[in-house]
Amino acid sequence: MTVKSERTDATTRRPEDALLLTERLANRNRDLAILNAISEALNGARDVQTALENTLTLVTDFFGLRSAWVWLLDPKDRPFLAASRHLPPFLREPARMEGWLCLCLQRFTRGDFDGAANIDVLKCSRLRDATSGSEGLRYHASISLHLGSKRVGVMNVAGPDWRRLSGEELQLLHTIGNQVAVAVERARLSEEGARAAQLEERNRLAREIHDTLAQQLAGVALHLETADEMLPERPLDAHERVRSAMTLVREGLDEARRSVQGLRAAPLEDASLDDALHRLAAQFMRETGVQTAVQIQSELPNISADAEAALYRITQEGLTNVRKHAAAQNTTIRLSLESGELRLRVRDDGRGFDHEVEQQDQGFGLMGMRERARLLGGDLVVESTDGRGTVLTVRLPLSSRQRGTE
Repeated sequence: MTVKSERTDATTRRPEDALLLTERLANRNRDLAILNAISEALNGARDVQTALENTLTLVTDFFGLRSAWVWLLDPKDRPFLAASRHLPPFLREPARMEGWLCLCLQRFTRGDFDGAANIDVLKCSRLRDATSGSEGLRYHASISLHLGSKRVGVMNVAGPDWRRLSGEELQLLHTIGNQVAVAVERARLSEEGARAAQLEERNRLAREIHDTLAQQLAGVALHLETADEMLPERPLDAHERVRSAMTLVREGLDEARRSVQGLRAAPLEDASLDDALHRLAAQFMRETGVQTAVQIQSELPNISADAEAALYRITQEGLTNVRKHAAAQNTTIRLSLESGELRLRVRDDGRGFDHEVEQQDQGFGLMGMRERARLLGGDLVVESTDGRGTVLTVRLPLSSRQRGTE
């Protein structure tokens, strides 16, 4: 009789178990849908603020809440309000949200807060003095935004009723918080990279202006001043000085045109790196008469567009140095795979220079080339002997997949 009773109970539980399983699957599908929607919102936005605002809209709609806001940490670890949705009137006043830390942020900045938790808003220091304008705000959930051990910020979501979010809801919010932290940090790294590239390009321009136009203008001024002094008594010599000044002006104009051409943003837009280097070499030969060979190893691994652009610019700068300083007859550009590294060499048979002088004088554009290589995780080596030419070598590390060792 006991066995029969157990079978009967099991039979009666099966529909309930199936219903529970169906409910769990529905909840899981719902959670996956919101995570997918938030991923699309974060990846599709044009900037961090738009991404956060779109995310807050999805979160509040999904959880049936009204208000949400996100704090992020600036480079000095100071919190600032990065985005919000439907803040109650009391919290819209700048003095309520700026210049001081509420209890939640105090816990977060001390490192006492990780994950997601319900917070009693009636005890929130930002609403402590609110006699009106809180729109009945009762509870909010605070979700810490971390990327590994790095603190990124805090996301708060709130509603006007007394409903506390369940453990499952808090866990889902924690997962959403991880998505937000990754997207924010990725955007910051992208912005930092863009700023570094802009700074490097400004520094390159500064060096270019100093090494060419400024020196040529100084020479023009010297020739004209001398001509002015010679003119009353030595007009023929003064005329020669004026002609020399005119020559410097024309050279300066040519340098300016080359610099402007070099600033064009897309030397590789319509060509491979191989084709671009061959075109660069051909142009260099036309302008200087220096015989220039390009040697590209076949079947090189694919590299990023940033790496291709950097190698092109380094080659361009290397040829500029040959033009200005080497007095070379021949130059070779070689791109090859050696010892698991991608290596670019620009070699000339010119006059060379003392390496100790090169270490002291960064006017040859070497500093800019080294910075380009460093940003890609590589390095740049210059080998030169006075009277025996120069070899410039860039070494870029490759992943195991790019080396074909996986």
